[in-house]
Amino acid sequence: MSGGVLVAGIGNLFLGDDGFGVEVVRALSAHPLPDHVEVVDFGVRGVHLAYQLLDGYDTLVLIDAAARGGAPGTVYLIDAGEAGAGEAGADPPAGGAVLDGHHMSPDAVLALLGTLCAGTGSAPPRRTLVVGCEPASVEEGIGLSAPVAAAVPEAVRTVLELVRDAPRPGAAPDARTTAHTARELRRTP
Repeated sequence: MSGGVLVAGIGNLFLGDDGFGVEVVRALSAHPLPDHVEVVDFGVRGVHLAYQLLDGYDTLVLIDAAARGGAPGTVYLIDAGEAGAGEAGADPPAGGAVLDGHHMSPDAVLALLGTLCAGTGSAPPRRTLVVGCEPASVEEGIGLSAPVAAAVPEAVRTVLELVRDAPRPGAAPDARTTAHTARELRRTP
């Protein structure tokens, strides 16, 4: 889908709140979306996400658990293109991405994408946004904790606002879209 928006749910359903992205994508399936928006549950398949991005998306919206020090269930909107937006202590691997299909963080996926784009002449997404949620527990177990489960509807609303405001393929972003993600939003349930 050249020029469109890819909404990617990522995470591991077997690690409690790490399944947040997968649950949000499941909830998004009940909502009509514009034709230029594609929603995919990638789970732990980070390599597949990197290769899908070679199709030329303008905007990538990652949905994932994001431990940033807030109260469990806090929903964050992070513009990954801004300085300091990455996870604390997460540096891209030296010399390119480490290819491990079962342990690829969003940072590793984007580093792999940079490597793949260089070899194919493709361009990475112009914008990468993260809709994250502060986890309560990422220990082994199936199901979200109560505060993270309660945050799923807020994350769905955030994604719906983003895709509603996203420019159609070939259009320039408007001031409303740029202002919407100019800062990190902290939302608590």
